[in-house]
Order: sequence, then structure tokens, then C-alpha cells
Amino acid sequence: MLEGLQMFLDALVGFLHPKIIFDVLWSTQLGIIVGMLPGLTATMGVALMTTLTFKMAADNAVIILICMYIGAIYGGSRSAILLNIPGTPANAATAVDGYPLALQGQAGRAIGIATTGSFLGSIIGMIMLALFTPLIGNFALKFQSYEFFWLSIFGIVICGNLTAPKDPLKGWISGFLGLFVAMIGMEGIHAHVRFAFGSVELAGGVSLIPAMVGAFGFAEIIMVMKYVALEVVDAKIERVLPNFEDIKKYWKTILRSGIIGTFIGAIPGVGEDIAAWVSYDFAKNASKEPEKYGKGSIEGLMAAETGNNACVAGAMIPVLALAIPGSAPAAVLLAAMFIHGVRPGPLIMIEFPTFIYQVVAMVFLATFAMFILGLSLVKTLVKVLQIPRQKLMPVVFVLCAIGSYAIDSRIFQIKVMIVFGLIGYFMREMDYPVAPMVLGIILGDILDKNLRRALILSDGSLIPFFTRPICVAIFLVTLLTILSKMKWFRKGLAQMKSSVKEQFKK
Repeated sequence: MLEGLQMFLDALVGFLHPKIIFDVLWSTQLGIIVGMLPGLTATMGVALMTTLTFKMAADNAVIILICMYIGAIYGGSRSAILLNIPGTPANAATAVDGYPLALQGQAGRAIGIATTGSFLGSIIGMIMLALFTPLIGNFALKFQSYEFFWLSIFGIVICGNLTAPKDPLKGWISGFLGLFVAMIGMEGIHAHVRFAFGSVELAGGVSLIPAMVGAFGFAEIIMVMKYVALEVVDAKIERVLPNFEDIKKYWKTILRSGIIGTFIGAIPGVGEDIAAWVSYDFAKNASKEPEKYGKGSIEGLMAAETGNNACVAGAMIPVLALAIPGSAPAAVLLAAMFIHGVRPGPLIMIEFPTFIYQVVAMVFLATFAMFILGLSLVKTLVKVLQIPRQKLMPVVFVLCAIGSYAIDSRIFQIKVMIVFGLIGYFMREMDYPVAPMVLGIILGDILDKNLRRALILSDGSLIPFFTRPICVAIFLVTLLTILSKMKWFRKGLAQMKSSVKEQFKK
């Protein structure tokens, strides 16, 4: 514990350099603006910023991306409060009580509460990131190819399950589509070309960044162009500084939402929007004033914003410990780390022992920058929401194209971006979640290589996949996750419960 604290302090002191502080401030502010503008998601912001940090040192690039991530998740609360339209999906729960507060003339107070909740949630998530990542990383050293295969399958199943609660099958289809996309090109062991259909360009595989920029960026552009014109709430924004009484009154809600948000963030592929809704639901069930929820509840707003920002740090736990992203923006962050020569995963405690605490220090600096910037220039930044969308979207498209092209200076990457943008658009139109597909592209290489390595080690036998203790545990959890969505299974389980209750009564 003391050794970890010392490494955190050393990392923090190392970042206290004027240039790095400047990078923290501008990237966090840019993140807030990206989050504020409906249609510019945190994932899009991090993906576009990744393409602009290729030439930077790893530490500088990663801290800018983390600041963009944290700033964007917080920034979405502005448009949720003032427009009733979440700037990012993570802020959907924020709009439920934030907008009614703005209509009541308390827009400034709502922004202050959202800022405070985001700050405290991020701090709780940061503490849990520092505590749990080394523990999970040390445990993950026991993982071999068999376990990583099942972990990849589990990531797809749980992500599809939680991102498409109405029809999990759509989430699973999306995830396995991503796995298929990852199989295109030369495989990683013998360099045999698969599914290229004679195309030299496809033989190199589908790059993650253009696919991700297309699925989240270009697809979002097409969706946003369908929106009607928006009007900012005409409310005076007076006192923005939070009232200490609000924090003191709801400290249990803040703590509970922070812990819930962090743990949900640590589940692969779930994301901040689920964390916000679950935190909001728990707060409502435990509240002494549930009737105020949906009508301008300070407690509800605090719970939603604490939960979604705690999820940011939580999503980094599996990134660092297992090389599996906890959310869509974390997936881009993971790709950026690989691009800059940092290899997250079970070996990070051996290869980069101080990097975990450097990330904790980065989150710490980004959180304080978000809090300071979030409480200042509020009236000025609200005017950004009035930028006509028809003028903004072409700029975003140019950035998507430049970012995709910059990877290896090939027009092919722009084509990939456009194709995945169209795929992402039609998936959204048909209510298929995009996040599992992107997660599938990331996990596909891990699944493919580890499956084949495991079969080589076992001489083609499947027995170790079902006999090793960790494999059995992950397999059973995955199976139960799938079965829990089957009507016949739920019906049988309910009948079993009722029969057990009757036995106890007798």
C-alpha cells in the first residue's frame, strides 16, 4: 500500500511540469466542449484525439486522452441540463432531473451539482483504480491461453447483454460480427491470409482506429443530421458554486453511486450510460424523497453524475489489468496505449510496474482540471451549444477522414471509416448496439491467438477448456448470463423458487 502511494506521488510530481499542466487544461476543456455538443460523443473525441497524438511521447499522449475522456463524460451534463438532450449517452440519466431544475430557474445550481458529483465520482473511481488494478493484475498472471479465450467470449456476451437489455441477441450478434471483422487479413501465428477475397488492402486486416472512428464518429454525424433544431433553456445562470449542504445531505448517495459506477465500469464493454442509470435507480429506491425524482431531484442528479464519472476510472481497471476495455472510450484508450508501445494486461506489473500509478496520477490531474474548468466560464461555454449543427458536422467529418488517413497515409483507411460509419448507422437504425462490435474487433485477435495456442499446447484437446478452475468459473458465468435471458430458463427458475418456498412452509 505504502509502496503504491509512493509510486503515485512520484508519478504526480513528474507530471507537475508547465507543458503537461497546459496539456491537461486544454484537453480537458476540449473534452468538455465535445461532451456538451449533442452528437459528439466521448468515444468520438478520444478516437479523433488518438489520431493526433501519434508523434507524442506515450505519457503525454495518454494523459491528453484521459483528460478528453473525463472532460467529455462530464461535459455532456451541460446539454442534458439546458437542452434536455444528453451530450453523450452517459448523461441520459442526468437529463431526467437536470432539465426540470433548469426549467425551475435553477440551471446554475444544477450545473454546480453535476460538476461536484462528477468530481467526487471520479475521485472514488480513482481510489478504487489504484487499489484493485494491481490485485487483479497479480491474479491475472495465473491466466493462460485457455483462460484468455473464455475471457474474450465472456467480454462479448456480457457487453451484448448489458448494451441491449431489451433484446440481448442483438448485442451478441453485434459482438460476434466484431469478432468476424477481426479475423479479416493475415492471422497472427502463420501469417495466412483469411477473408481478403484477393484484396491486397484487406490482407493487412481492418485497422481498429478507422473502424472505430467510422462506427462512432461518421455514424453519429449521419444520425445527428436527422435531429431538429435545438433551443437552449432561457434561464439565468447565477450561482454555480455547489452548496456544501447538498453534499453533506447526500453523502451516502455519493459514496454508493461512486462504488456502483466503478464496479459497473470494470465490467467489459458496459459503459458509463449503464453506470449512470443503475446508480440513479439505486438512489431512487433508497431515497427518502422518491416522489421528487423526475421533477428536479438534486439527489437524482447527483447520483447520475457521480455514477457515470466513477465509471471512467472503473473502465480503466480491466484495460490495465486484463487488456480488455470496460467501455467504448476505454477501448480507444487501450488501442492508443498499444500504438504508443505500452502493453496493458497481466504482464503490466512486470513490464511497466509504475504505469498503473501514472494512470492514477493522470486521472487525478484530469479530475481537478474538470472541476476547476467546470465551475468557470459557464456562461461563455453555454453559447457553444448554439453553434448550428449544419456548420459543425462537416468539420467533424473532415477530422474523421484526416484521423483515419493519418494512421498509415492510405486512402483505404478512409474507405474503411466510411464503410463502418454506414454499418454503424444502419445498426443504430435497427436498434443494434455498436459497442459490442467494436469490443469484438479488439478481442478478436486475443481470442483467435489464444484459442490456437491453447489447442497447440493441448495437442488439439478441448478438455483443458472445461477442467481448469478459472476456465470453469468463467464458462459457468458466461453460460448463466446467456441462460438468464431465455424465457424457459427464467420460467423454470421461478417455478423452482416457488416450490422451494412451499417446501419451507410445510
